[in-house]
Formats: sequence, C-alpha cells, structure tokens
Amino acid sequence: MSTQHVLLGLLAAGPRHGYELKRAHDERLPRARPLAFGQVYATLARLHRDGLVTPAGQGREGGPDRTAYALTDDGRATLDVWLATVEPPMPYVASTLFAKVVVALLVADADQARAYLIAQRRAHTARLRELTAAKTTPGAHLDEVVAADFAIAHLDADLRWLHTTLDRVADWHREVHS
Repeated sequence: MSTQHVLLGLLAAGPRHGYELKRAHDERLPRARPLAFGQVYATLARLHRDGLVTPAGQGREGGPDRTAYALTDDGRATLDVWLATVEPPMPYVASTLFAKVVVALLVADADQARAYLIAQRRAHTARLRELTAAKTTPGAHLDEVVAADFAIAHLDADLRWLHTTLDRVADWHREVHS
C-alpha cells in the first residue's frame, strides 16, 4: 500500500490534520494495518517537502496545536496519475504461507507437512467464517463489507491452493528428497 497516495486521496475531500487522516484511514480501510501517528506525520512532512500538500491552518480542539493540510494542484496531479496507473499482477510469490509450505516439505516428512497444511486450512476456514459474519452483520458499513469481500477472496484462493497442495504433498515430498 502506498501510504502517501492514500493520504493524498483522503485530503482530496478537504483539509485535515494528522489525527483526522489516521482516523479516516482506519475507518475507510478497515482491514488494512492501522497507521501509526508517527507514520502519518512523517508522510505529511515528506508530502509537504515535495509540494504535494500545504498547511491550511491550525486548530487546538482541547489539545496540542494541530496543523491541517490541504492538497496542492501538484498533489492532485500525483494522485490522479497513481489512480490511473494499473497495478500489475505480482510477478513473484511473496507469501509467508507459501514459504512455510516449501520449507515444511524440505525439512519435515510428508505427514508433518500434511499436518501443517491441515492446521493452516483450519485457521483460514475460521477466519473466513469471521469475515463472513462481520460483513453480514446488520448495519455493517460498506467500507467493512468491501474490505471483508477482498479478504474473503484472498482466503478462498489460499484455501483452494492448500487443498490442491494437500493432494500433492506425497509426490512433492518424494521429488524434493530424491
């Protein structure tokens, strides 16, 4: 995820200070890793340095001074370019799950590797149930539903892969150890 582009997108709705940006990020991207305040302010400093945002006033709502930032024309142009750029499919498998399965096949016997895959499948299935319940809860916000749908699709793909790999464990293990 590009934190700077997400912050630019949140600022497209109007000036906000760091606390508001963090809160909006965490609300609008509910299944993403929450942003740390330090990350928000460091990113805002870089965006300001690069001329993509500009200070738009200060406020003090019962606490320390808070500087609001607004998107500049260059910031809007940068955001528009990012949004118009198609994300290429990932060229490499970069998954801890994949790496663990390969390592399990290298260092464990076929039964241990199979046991790991079954345990992982159980964990994925439990998470799938949690997400399905969260998105079907009456009054669920659309942000939460869309994020859950994204996570469910990825879990479903992992589950299909786990199932297929379980069918191949013995053959793969023989190939690795021959």
